[in-house]
Amino acid sequence: MVPEATPEEGVPRWRTRPLYAAGFTTAFGAHGVAANLAGFTAERHDSWLTLGGLLALYDGAEVLLKPLFGALADRIGARPVLPGGLVASAVASAVFALRDSAGLLWAARLGQGTAASAFSPAASALVARLDPRARQGRAFGSYGFWKSLGYTAGPLLGGALVWLGGLVLLFAVTAVLAGAVSVWAAWAVPAVAPLPRARATVLDLARQLADGAFLRPTLALACATAALSAGVGFLPVLGHTAGLGPVAPGATVSLLALCTAVVQPRAGLALDSGRIGAAPGITAGLSVTAAGLALAAVPGLAGMLLAAMAVGAGTGTVTPLAFASLAAATPAERLGRTMGTAELGRELGDAGGPLVVASAAAATTVAGGFAVLAVLIALATPAVARRTAGGHPPNG
Repeated sequence: MVPEATPEEGVPRWRTRPLYAAGFTTAFGAHGVAANLAGFTAERHDSWLTLGGLLALYDGAEVLLKPLFGALADRIGARPVLPGGLVASAVASAVFALRDSAGLLWAARLGQGTAASAFSPAASALVARLDPRARQGRAFGSYGFWKSLGYTAGPLLGGALVWLGGLVLLFAVTAVLAGAVSVWAAWAVPAVAPLPRARATVLDLARQLADGAFLRPTLALACATAALSAGVGFLPVLGHTAGLGPVAPGATVSLLALCTAVVQPRAGLALDSGRIGAAPGITAGLSVTAAGLALAAVPGLAGMLLAAMAVGAGTGTVTPLAFASLAAATPAERLGRTMGTAELGRELGDAGGPLVVASAAAATTVAGGFAVLAVLIALATPAVARRTAGGHPPNG
């Protein structure tokens, strides 16, 4: 039997490594498949509506189910939910890998999104509970680093796998990856018993979600994710419009993802060491993010690269600090629900950022769309940063 652990004791770092692998798995699976669905539907002469539905099915499941699975993790413990969700992801991926069927692809995408809704908030809650308060920033920075690597590697490795063996091979590799991480997590991650919880009403939940200690970090995550998603989707458009060929736009997206991955552990370490506070760090990160979006107006490759680096660095700063703030301000027995609902905020930002840029670009230009999103984030920054939880206060 795996011994129980407490956040006060901390655990050997090798026992938390499967949590980072789970973050990589969800990011790799989500972006690796999404980036290659267009080719699959084009081969079958499917409509754009079919492609949009397949893309939305995964994210829709996450939006609806992450808070529910987060609450389940609080009730029964996050550790059972983590490998359970990973196993479900492996099964959902294997469904399509074993039989290439358009109908089963819909089922597989729905299953993958549902599974990610379970193990993603469970992993975040375990990061918060298994790492001592003095390491929360570094822990979430490392978790974000591996998740960013998944976002970066997913489209690249996914495309290579599809080239070698079609979408079936990509789903097979995703199934093996999720299955392997589930075994690793079940073996290595210590048991963390669910904590007693006071009976809560719907009104109590509404009060918690409206509290600034939850709302401000979650809004910061939504703003950062909106900028990141818009950058990934629309910076390549600037490259194609400028006639830079196919290499520069792809390299720009990779640079954005790399900056995000590299900055996150360093921002978390700076928080833990006291070199920055959560509120000033989040303010700085959102300010740099907004400036990066505005830099997209600089013509040519220089503007694309500057925008990618600034948006990557800004979002990489905000993400671990906001998650550490949420963990510091949340009672341990509510971590699953809080992380699941905060992930919902990120999903809304993920969808909202490209929509804002696209809507404004339709009336102006793509650079104008980036400028509108930059203004919105700049306007949100003072409200987000005000009295955001910092440091490592005790859970209450």
